[in-house]
Amino acid sequence: MTAKYLVTGASGNLGQSVLRHLTETGKVAPSDIIAASRKPEALSDWAAKGVETCAVDFDDPASMESAFAQAERVLIISTDSLDRPGHRLVQHKAAIAAAEKAGVRHILYTSMPEPANSPLLFAPDHEGTESAISASAIPSWTILRNNWYFENVFLSVGPALASGNWYSAAAGGRIAHIARDDIGRALAAALIAPTDAKTVYTLTGTRTYSHAEIAELIGKAAGKAIAVVDVLLEGLVQGMVGAGLPEPVARVYASIDTMIGVGGLAEVTGDYKTLTGREPQAFEAWVESQAAAFKALVN
Repeated sequence: MTAKYLVTGASGNLGQSVLRHLTETGKVAPSDIIAASRKPEALSDWAAKGVETCAVDFDDPASMESAFAQAERVLIISTDSLDRPGHRLVQHKAAIAAAEKAGVRHILYTSMPEPANSPLLFAPDHEGTESAISASAIPSWTILRNNWYFENVFLSVGPALASGNWYSAAAGGRIAHIARDDIGRALAAALIAPTDAKTVYTLTGTRTYSHAEIAELIGKAAGKAIAVVDVLLEGLVQGMVGAGLPEPVARVYASIDTMIGVGGLAEVTGDYKTLTGREPQAFEAWVESQAAAFKALVN
């Protein structure tokens, strides 16, 4: 069988980035790529370029078995099922079982830094998935522990630019975050890398930033100062609830600050360059590229 490279979650932002970088390498024919999604109709542009598209639903094992049987290497982009505690791990385990049954030779999975014993409330999903992959009969695998995307700052900076205040429970902790498109490039490189090893990579930026430093950079780009206001975790939770978030969701988001505060996102590695041969985009350059978007958030 000709080597096939399958990407789940292919209609999402990260999946789209992976597909773009796969096709731009010149090392893989579009016909050797399978783009899988719950919404295959959203992949029509890729189908027009010769990429095979198919429907895959993580709640439908038969759909995964059928699709995975056509591929030797499968990239599992973690699902976004955070509204039902534990459901994402069930989905991921079903995907691993389907890959085993389909005879997949190599599986790749998008995890997070330091998932074991993490205060992040959805970390057990990643820790459990990594354990299930390690215990599986799949001959080889790659775990890609992705740090936070630059783009995730919009979750906090939107309200901060509107009010002038960024409420943080991170206690001065630091983040080695990285652009989502750089993650997509690294995933594409790992997917086509000729390896039969069992490997873990942690993908990070080249330096760390505190919330205060992030706020200063974005404030300058937006033309409005942002003051970081240190609060206790429960105060952060209740502030999110007051802004309209359901409390369980607010607690998940707030736990990100707890993880930052204990250094869970502060490790800097060279794994991105190892996979891609290049340095990741600098946060300052990304902020500059997003200046118009930041200015639009200012009231």
